Order: sequence, then C-alpha cells, then structure tokens
Amino acid sequence: MVERMLKRRDWHLFLPKTVTVLARGYNGADFRADTLAGLTVAIVALPLSMALAIASGTTPYVGLVTAVIAGFLISALGGSRFQIGGPTGAFVVVVYGVMAQHGMDGLIVATLMAGGILVLAGLLRLGTWIKYIPDPVVTGFTSGIAVIIFASQVKDILGLSTPRLPAEFLPKWSMMLAHLDTVSPAVLGLSLTCLGVILALRAYAPRVPAFLVAVVLGAVLTALLKLPVPTIGSTFGALPGSLPAPHLPQIDLAMVKTLLPSAFTIAFLAGVESLLSAVVADGMTGRRHRSNCELVAQGVANAASAMFGGLPATGAIARTATNIRSGARSPVAGMLHAVFLLAFMLAFMPLVAYVPLASLAAILVVVAWNMSEVHRFISLLKGAWGERLLLVTTFVLTIAVDLTVAIEVGVIGAAILFMHRMAQAVSVETGVSLVAEDRDDFSEPGADIRYEARPHLPEGVELFHFRGPLFFASAGTLRDLAELLDSRIHHLVLDLADTPFIDPSGLAALDDLHQRLHGRGIALTITGAQGNARKALRRHYRFHPPTGLRFAGGVAEALSQ
Repeated sequence: MVERMLKRRDWHLFLPKTVTVLARGYNGADFRADTLAGLTVAIVALPLSMALAIASGTTPYVGLVTAVIAGFLISALGGSRFQIGGPTGAFVVVVYGVMAQHGMDGLIVATLMAGGILVLAGLLRLGTWIKYIPDPVVTGFTSGIAVIIFASQVKDILGLSTPRLPAEFLPKWSMMLAHLDTVSPAVLGLSLTCLGVILALRAYAPRVPAFLVAVVLGAVLTALLKLPVPTIGSTFGALPGSLPAPHLPQIDLAMVKTLLPSAFTIAFLAGVESLLSAVVADGMTGRRHRSNCELVAQGVANAASAMFGGLPATGAIARTATNIRSGARSPVAGMLHAVFLLAFMLAFMPLVAYVPLASLAAILVVVAWNMSEVHRFISLLKGAWGERLLLVTTFVLTIAVDLTVAIEVGVIGAAILFMHRMAQAVSVETGVSLVAEDRDDFSEPGADIRYEARPHLPEGVELFHFRGPLFFASAGTLRDLAELLDSRIHHLVLDLADTPFIDPSGLAALDDLHQRLHGRGIALTITGAQGNARKALRRHYRFHPPTGLRFAGGVAEALSQ
C-alpha cells in the first residue's frame, strides 16, 4: 500500500532536508554557525520546556525529555531546514485534560497514536491540505488556548493555596476566586519581578535570553532572601539527570477507543503548528519546506517522545525564528540544540530544583500573550459576519467546552460557510441577461431566478449559461431551470464553459433536469464543458448516455444542431 502511495519519482518529497543539505556540501564554517545557533536556541528552550511541562500537569523533567528526543528527530528527519521542535503551548490544554482523566499512561498512548496519524497523513500527502483551514478557526482556538494557559498560571502567580485545580475553565476560576484570601505576597512579588525583567529585556535587550535570565534571577532572589515560595524541588522532588529507558504501557482496545479523539486533536495541532512554523521559516529565509516530509518527521518524533515518556511535540515558531536569527545554516543546528539540552540535563539538573514556580509562571504569561494574537483577533472581528462567527464560536468553545469540539465545529462551520458562499457565487444567464439575480445571504439557491425569452435565438430554442461550480450546494439552481421554460421551447442549450467542476450531486441534478425536460418533449444539449467538468461528464455518461441528451463543443455548434 505504501509503495502505491509513494511512486518512485515522488520519493524526493520525503527526503529529509538534512540529507539534501549535507549532500550539497557542509564545511567547518557551517558547523560553527549551526553550533552557535543551536546553543542559543537551547538556552531559550530550557526554561520554556520546563514551564510548558508544568502547565500541562507533568514534571519539568518530562518537558526536557520531550525537547531532547522530539527536538532532535524533528530537525534530523523534517522537511524544513530551520525547524526547531519541542513542547509548545498549543498542547497544554489537551495534555492537561488527558492527564487529568487517564494519567501518564493515557497520554503516552494518545501521543503514540497521534504519531501514527501524522505519519499516515504525510504519506497520503495531506500536508498541503493544512492551508484549507481558515484563519478565523486557527486564531480562535490559539487565542482560546492562550486564555486557558493564562488561567492555569494564576495560582502560581498569586501563590494561592488550593487543592488540585480542575481542568475545566469555569470551575478552575471558581476555585481560585474562593481562595483569594490565600494570596502570598512573596510569590506575587517574585512573579511580578520576573515578569518585569522579561518584558524589559525584550524591549531593550532583545538578544538577551530573557526567559533564562528570569529563571536564574528568581532562583537567586529566592535563595538570598530566603523567600517562602514553592520551587521545583519542593514541589516535584529530585529530578533525574539522564534520559529514561524507552517503554510502553499496557494498551487495550478500550483505551484506544477512548483516547482516539485526543490523538486526532494532538495530531491536528502538531500538523498545523509545525507547517505554520515551516511557512514562517520560509518567509524569513526564502527557502521552501517539504510539507509531507515534515508531517512524517513530526509523527516519528511524537511516537519516539511517547516511548520515552515525553509529551506531544511540534515545530515551535518562536524557537524556529530564534534559530534563524542566530545564524543557523542547516538542520544540524536543531539537532545540536537537542544535544545541548541533554548536556544541560546531565550537568545542571540538581540546580533546577532551586527554580521557583513563580518564575516559570511569569514565562508562561508571556507565552500566553504571544499566542493570543490580540491584533489578529481584533482584525478578524472587523471582517465579514461569517468570519466573526467562526472566530468567536471557536474561541468560546475552546475555553468553555473542549478543544476537540472547538476544532471540529470550527472546521465544519468553515466548510458550511464556504459552501454557502460558493452557492451564492453561482449565476445562470439566459442569452446575455441575468437569470439568477443577486440574493441576500440567507435565501435559497435559485429563489430569485427569472426567465425572459430571447428574441435573437432560433425559435423554440433557449440558451442558459451556468457560471460557477456545479456541486451539491448549487445543484438546486440547475433543477429549477426546467420550471422556467414555457410551452414554446423545444430545445434547451446548457452552456458549462464557466463551470470549473461538477460533483456527483451536480451530475444528479443534470440527470434530473434532463428527465424533466425529456418528459415535456424538450431536447437538452450540454456544451462548453472543459477540464474537470468535462472529465466528470465523460465518466458519468460513458456507459449509459440517456436518450435525448446531446453534447457539443460550443454554443454555435449546439444552436446549429
């Protein structure tokens, strides 16, 4: 099956950029540039990976394992020259929910299945389909995720003393508001200090690794002032200083069925964010990525991360941009970033215990703000009613219901909106006059069709020009044509020169139109069909051409018959 999906001439589409870049020549200067870029990205990824893991309901160690394993494989096997992979904010919500319901074993199984889905999607060349997901849906759920990430950090920012917070958004806020009297001045002060340092460095010294500085500063202040604040060590205990051995939990059919929706959500998020990141990298460098190769690499990396007890991973836009700005020349930079992270784990893991959770919460507040895309959200709110509805619906469902539901409703809603607009774009003309007049957004296709006999046509002949795709949303317009002809007409010419494609519903509408006309003794000639529409007609009528239906190459030929 795979051999049929991958024809020999298409193998290059799945060849990792590492292979093609190194095959063209790689020298010492390239390696030095990649080493510096990899070290820079590793410094950025170190605190971020720990913070995202804690927000997801796991330990900082799990986040670092993910960044090492998945980060190395995404760069080594991917279709983008500069992609940096690892845990990202997009997964926080779904990972937290899976962890709350099914524990770490459930997350491993869901991530493993997501890896398989991504590999299959790449082999089926679905990478180019990502562009069909409209901006309102993507912006709606990323902004919703940003709000949820911020809400998850309020407890650590304020130092609230609460039981384990529920995964649901509204109950979480309800519990935190009920414990507002437990705010810790020391934790709040440290959080605001770290947040202020991050914002100041980003504004006035953007080349300084603000996240790492905030983490180190928080740890130093906590130790020197003996602040009574929770730290990684006090919360999670001693963390291992090496990679774990690969293992898999017990997997049964019931678990697979239960976790399948979460696996699809993880795969969807990984695919969307990785390809968006690759597109951003292309725009910054003028290069071109291989989308399907990237999906396969994401699948392999997620499966490997799951086997080592890690989190889902994908391409990280901010870290990829940092990699490019740091002078990276090849995927070797991304691979070295993972190697440097592993070295940090081996050498400095005991020091991680002194990092206060308030510092990591400050980092995640900045991450949430960057994800929120406030300017993009406001811009879309100024758009057409359909885009506004998609945006707000996806945003609200992400926060109040579930990320999986939000994505499903958003994509389905976008498809319905697209079909409605395509149907609205259809028009039918008789001779040279408009038959299907402009309609408001909520009218039925064909509702305002009018008919006028054309004096310049041969007696008893009428000509209709169908403009637009003939598919299930516009098929009703075609069916209505038979009712417009008066008793004087004995021959109808239907011109499809401006019809780009015909789907099965459109073909059924043609059959229905022919049957109605044939019953009234009216001949039907279809003319002008080209490209995909012509192919569809040939396939449909190849073996069963109906009586009384004729085809012509052009309108003049049809009128002369």
